[in-house]
Amino acid sequence: MPLTNGTYFKPSVFTLTGIPGLESVQHWIGIPFFISFVLAIIGNGLLIIIVRTERALHEPMFIFLAVLATTDLGLTLCITPKMLAIFWLQSREIYFDSCLTQMYFTHTFQCMESGMLLAMAFDRYVAICEPLRHSAILTKKALVSIVMVVTLRASVVITMCPLLVKLRLEHFRTTVITHSYCEHMAVVKLAADNVRANKVYGLFVAFSVLGFDVIFIFLSYAFIFQAVFKLPQKEARFKAFNTCTAHIFVFLQFYILTFFTSFIHRFGFNVAPYVHILLSNLYLLLPPLLNPIVYGVKTKQIREGVLKMLTPKS
Repeated sequence: MPLTNGTYFKPSVFTLTGIPGLESVQHWIGIPFFISFVLAIIGNGLLIIIVRTERALHEPMFIFLAVLATTDLGLTLCITPKMLAIFWLQSREIYFDSCLTQMYFTHTFQCMESGMLLAMAFDRYVAICEPLRHSAILTKKALVSIVMVVTLRASVVITMCPLLVKLRLEHFRTTVITHSYCEHMAVVKLAADNVRANKVYGLFVAFSVLGFDVIFIFLSYAFIFQAVFKLPQKEARFKAFNTCTAHIFVFLQFYILTFFTSFIHRFGFNVAPYVHILLSNLYLLLPPLLNPIVYGVKTKQIREGVLKMLTPKS
């Protein structure tokens, strides 16, 4: 609740509103969210199991895909259970430290997803532009190093976000977070202290992680398209391009939603709050739902792995 009489203090508990303006229908909104949650768990779980058990899939592209699926699982489990508790059980309270923990893991998994999309673009670049050196460049040691760098980068960069909130912000105007999860800027805006450092660091993370990844993904695909169009046969061009279509779709839907949501958050003053919150939720929940579907439809080896798993052995 808002604090009165000009008295500000650091609260021990926050209250998440869910989707402001749609409180009366949140229990209905929870149904598609729950279905998406279940499908994301099943889809990404199947991807991880198939890549792990099928030796033919122990290749860089599929290993990166398994890590992406693990990241999507983590992101889904971070926010959806609490979101459904708000929608269905009216469980709106969240402890201050629990809020910061959710903030840390949510944004860490977001950064990891971006890093894995860059790693997958690099794999496609090597496979198409340097096919004879693919196995020499992307060795097992290189794969482990890439995954570790992506994980460490996200963990280290995001650590400062909750730390700056905990150590710098001592006075809050209200304990009510007009959001359905503990998003960094949604929490920072509640503070009565000077939040310039928090905002600047948030922008630094956005440009140094997401901006960096987008630039190099575009560069990778510029070289990929250049190499594809130089192929003499139409069938070869189609086959090479077809290996990239799933990744292109996943990349576009992730970054378009990310930048569109960020733009509305910072500049969309005339956008209704519930529109912004719904977009923020979709931007986190859609990739874990769509990624396994897209790769399952477009990748023959994964389709065969699913059929092999689901078909009873004679």
